[in-house]
Amino acid sequence: MLVGIVGKPNCGKSTLFKSITLANILIANYPFATIDPNKGFGHVSVPCADKDFNVQCNPRVGFCKDHVRFVPVEVIDVAGLVPGAHEGKGLGNKFLDDLNHADALIHVVDASGTTNERGEPIEGGHDPLKDVEFLEDEINQWMKGILMKAWERAARAAQQTHLEPFKLIAKQMGAFDVTEDLAKELLKKLNFGPEITKWTDDEIMTLIKTIRQTTKPIIIAANKMDLPGADVNLARLKEAYPGYAIIPISAESELALREAANKSLVSYKPGDDTFEIIGALSDAQKKGLEYIKSHVVEKYKGTGVQVLLNTAVFEMLKYMAIFPGGVNKLADSNGNVLPDCFLLRQGSTALDFAASIHTDLAQGFIRAIDVRTKKTLGKEHVLKNCDVVEIISSK
Repeated sequence: MLVGIVGKPNCGKSTLFKSITLANILIANYPFATIDPNKGFGHVSVPCADKDFNVQCNPRVGFCKDHVRFVPVEVIDVAGLVPGAHEGKGLGNKFLDDLNHADALIHVVDASGTTNERGEPIEGGHDPLKDVEFLEDEINQWMKGILMKAWERAARAAQQTHLEPFKLIAKQMGAFDVTEDLAKELLKKLNFGPEITKWTDDEIMTLIKTIRQTTKPIIIAANKMDLPGADVNLARLKEAYPGYAIIPISAESELALREAANKSLVSYKPGDDTFEIIGALSDAQKKGLEYIKSHVVEKYKGTGVQVLLNTAVFEMLKYMAIFPGGVNKLADSNGNVLPDCFLLRQGSTALDFAASIHTDLAQGFIRAIDVRTKKTLGKEHVLKNCDVVEIISSK
């Protein structure tokens, strides 16, 4: 799983990336501060199973605080996108190639409207709704361009050889993880005519949008919510895009709190709706934190960043967290309690979980056990979020 952070230049992408990963990256107030994609690990949060067993876990990766488990997910921050990117403008080709590796996209939008479509500071304000329109249009046009390469010749050949349309679509769009099964499902919903050569340009664009929405779901991060005008634009975004997940965030505030927590200046856990000052601060630091508290944390019940990442992974990509454990022993051979937590697609079975741990466990699968209830689970048993499962295998 890879979550991509996208948007126009200077909208706060790199700040969001650093607030999620605490990576040492370049953050600058000019277009294309990010040229090569930054990769790192953020963490989604789930209630830790250790609380149910009155123990304290010892994560092998990630961390646990106040019985909230933080599980790593890979995040990529790519170069800013400008209008005309699909034609190669700006760093368009590079941007689009980088984002193709992502399973879901977080579109960072400057909700304050203080930067234009090229990411340049602007007097008088800019409409953030235009940013949503142009980014999705650029991705759609780019994907359409890939489909249309040699389309007429391929479509005629497919029709002459009676190749089913879904097989041609899967072949043309395989770079976007479009399988034959997926293509068949999408074309069934769209109900296009059987003659591929007669599909209209509008029908092809509808197909492209459907593929993009399925293979590259987008969540909107309404950033810079601490600035004037952001509230009004947030309401406008929600009205204009009712079917979208739109999360109000302040990446700068999250970054400031994460860095202050690392220096033991504040007590703060990602996702908290409050924080406490515990260290000695300068007057300037106190003033900055007071501003964050009143303009962001209290107003929006947090900075929104943890909610954003959780929403992308658990709601858009439909993942869940599963803990391996034993009925008689929750610790591994080194004494680490519940050291692991796996992210699996919703609908995964006990056998799928065994395979995610090790292929040998799946091959020798005998049964699974729900560690909480002690019930035996068969290989086809569908797991649910935060289950603790023991796998019994002959291997």
